Amino acid sequence: MSSPQKTIREITVAHSPDSDDAFMFYGMATNKVRVPGVKFTHTLCDIETLNRMALEGHYDITALSFHAYPYIQDRYAIMPSGGSVGEGYGPMIVASRNIPADEIGKIKIAVPGTMTTAYLALKLYAPDCVTEVVPFDQIMPRVLDGKYEAGLIIHEGQLTYGKVGLYRVIDLGKWWRDLTGMPLPLGGNAIRRELGPTLLLAATSTFSRPTNLLACTSTSARSITEKMAAKPSPNCWKWATSAALFPISPIWSSSVMLR
Repeated sequence: MSSPQKTIREITVAHSPDSDDAFMFYGMATNKVRVPGVKFTHTLCDIETLNRMALEGHYDITALSFHAYPYIQDRYAIMPSGGSVGEGYGPMIVASRNIPADEIGKIKIAVPGTMTTAYLALKLYAPDCVTEVVPFDQIMPRVLDGKYEAGLIIHEGQLTYGKVGLYRVIDLGKWWRDLTGMPLPLGGNAIRRELGPTLLLAATSTFSRPTNLLACTSTSARSITEKMAAKPSPNCWKWATSAALFPISPIWSSSVMLR
């Protein structure tokens, strides 16, 4: 008599193609980390698309901007691992020429989305600035082409902008630390509450099993050279690794609600 087949529950997972997301989800995507009775299916989207789709509860687990979380907190719970914060380092405004920071309110800035934390930080810094949404990976090319005087960059563009001839106008992570003395909360992972406590616990536990993360990071980043991967920004790397491997503290969880 054959044994009954176990029911496999599919959990949809979505994250950005950024290298920090790549190593956070590496174990799940390669089946090196498994949960009995659960199959994870992965989708890659830019972070603004993920923020918008979270409004509809589209994915079971999703990366998102902390700016977006207050709008979806009824549907999703913040997962205790996988947060991204910057200590004196964060989204940057770049331009093709040296623009004084006090002129930001006088020019049109390409931004990666109005639900991103980068956009929220920009609006806190310069509330009256004029912006236009552009896909995050097209911001630097369009600034270089002269279509925009400045752009708000995220992901690995924060490391590579100088290589393509752009100038940093301001680092909003540094500005935030100077203003508040605190790191800038950027993004995290959220899970649909409807999954129920058993699946919530099982899925969340996968994020506490790091597997060869650095190797994945160095092979997955879109324009990061081997030298950059071997010696990244100390502040960026410290927070990326600690956020990926260790839970967010209760203090961080409460501060997220306010942003």
